[in-house]
Amino acid sequence: MTPVATRRTLLRTMPLAAALAGCSVLPDRPYQEVQRFALAPERPQRATPARGAPVLLVRTLRAAPGLDVRGLRLLGADGQITTEYWQEWAAPPADLAEEALRRWLAASGRFSAVTLPGSRLRSDLVLEAELIRLQAEPGSGLGRAALSVLALAEAQSGSGEARILGQFLAEGAAPLARQGSKVRAADAATAMSAALGLALAQVEQRLAGLPAPRRVA
Repeated sequence: MTPVATRRTLLRTMPLAAALAGCSVLPDRPYQEVQRFALAPERPQRATPARGAPVLLVRTLRAAPGLDVRGLRLLGADGQITTEYWQEWAAPPADLAEEALRRWLAASGRFSAVTLPGSRLRSDLVLEAELIRLQAEPGSGLGRAALSVLALAEAQSGSGEARILGQFLAEGAAPLARQGSKVRAADAATAMSAALGLALAQVEQRLAGLPAPRRVA
């Protein structure tokens, strides 16, 4: 092979060698599988509603800032909230809390039906809520959850404005299991789910203490 041919061959093979070298570089950190957890507390017992029990409409649950992401939230010793992006809820926490709230109140026996927005069934009571806390606190050894709730009586005959029956805060705190100085993501999720269940029980109790709305004809 002549010197000119040799040089052309080298020029052609150098980019390919460089590309292959780039492909052979291994990532700096190993692949980490995302852990996903359920947020679905259930009412211990299901009660049968009385005849003529009101219909409850639960509107879409809002999420406070920071609670619109799936990552588990931990409160550090410095008071700062950190989000664990490798450990997350199976869906946005407000969506899961809303579904749990509907199931819980449907099982309470206080309502003949618990409906979604857009339902053709006429509601007597309307519930608006916001998820304002859902976090694990290793320092205090607790998982915490809280909902801000507004209860409204639907206007009669479809005219006028809804009447405010009550506004309250429903909170729950559940023990957080530990393994030495560390908290496992699964234990944090379990504590937060249990705390949400306690908050939902408070919602049920507070609704029971409100003036009963009159059944819409």
